[in-house]
Amino acid sequence: MPFSPVVIVLAAISVIGAIAIPFGDPQFLNRAIALELAFIALTVLIYKGFRKTLYACVPLATLVIAGNSFAPSHVEIMITFSKPLNTVVLIIGGYILQAALIGTTIYELRSSRGIVQKAG
Repeated sequence: MPFSPVVIVLAAISVIGAIAIPFGDPQFLNRAIALELAFIALTVLIYKGFRKTLYACVPLATLVIAGNSFAPSHVEIMITFSKPLNTVVLIIGGYILQAALIGTTIYELRSSRGIVQKAG
């Protein structure tokens, strides 16, 4: 079974998240692990063919983007580049891959309904 774009993006988010957890604030460790487990569960379920699970991807990615945007410590790290590794991981995992998840999920949902037009 080939990997769908959504599965690939979810797997990438899981890897980046696993790298980021040790650098995060210890008081949020339980929430970071719970979020990471949610992404891993989505990866496995979508890979196994549970299509309705796709509907959880867009709200979850939106929540992550909003959470990163409204967390003062995250905004400070991104603005000042005080911790370069944290900044890169945060931007890639918290914004770029989340946007990719939203885009690939919407594409996959539309194409499974036959709405996406084939170029030809």
